[in-house]
Amino acid sequence: IVFLIGSFVVVIIAAGIIYRHIYVVPVLMYHSVFPGAGPDNRLVVSPRGFERQMRFLREQRFNVVFLSQLAELVRAAKPIPPKTVAVTFDDGFKNNFTYAFEILKRYQIPATIFIIINEVGRAQGDRLSWEEILLMRDSGLVEFGSHALGPEPLINIVDEQQLRREIFESKRQLEQRVRQPVKLFCYPEGKFNDRIISLVKEAGYSAAAATAPGRSYPDHDPFIIKRLRVSENCANMVIFWIRTSGIYTFIKEKRDD
Repeated sequence: IVFLIGSFVVVIIAAGIIYRHIYVVPVLMYHSVFPGAGPDNRLVVSPRGFERQMRFLREQRFNVVFLSQLAELVRAAKPIPPKTVAVTFDDGFKNNFTYAFEILKRYQIPATIFIIINEVGRAQGDRLSWEEILLMRDSGLVEFGSHALGPEPLINIVDEQQLRREIFESKRQLEQRVRQPVKLFCYPEGKFNDRIISLVKEAGYSAAAATAPGRSYPDHDPFIIKRLRVSENCANMVIFWIRTSGIYTFIKEKRDD
């Protein structure tokens, strides 16, 4: 019996060591929250599915933080509380206000939205207006980061001055509009290189979000924050639970090898 108990303890300790080694704080990446989301659309989650996910985070007592808060913990190499998760949105779709915001308020979930500056309030009516951005800011539940001036991946921009404008000017304009420091940048389409990272640091950002850069990049670099795409299939709570477990990044990167 003593031998069995000892073996069990050893297994538990070993499992804990392995878990800590492969654990990456889940940073959830959303785009649109809109009715009629289909399973094949990877960029849209239905309001019903999104509400189930936010309710799950609240009921399961996740430590939901702003991405800027998580980045500061990473930068300072401080212990990250168990079950920490961050919620982010890319592009600044209007439905982030009309659908997602109400759900965020209902469950008091903080979120980070990355804005494409030149698309705010555009004629198509599918992007956030500055008025909506300010209302979300005033709630205390939403922080904003730059997603550059336009949607073009920065790695496609050859002109150095234009590249600098995308990174520096987007920060200046967003800070002017929201009247708050803008600490976060998100690489358009998640694509970056060493030169882009260097400019993001020079511009004064404290962290930058990617998408899924792969195993060749460290898990805890504040300027290459790995995120997990959330789509309508995550309305299945088993799938969402796996995504928020902290080991999904490891599973995905092993699967993609």
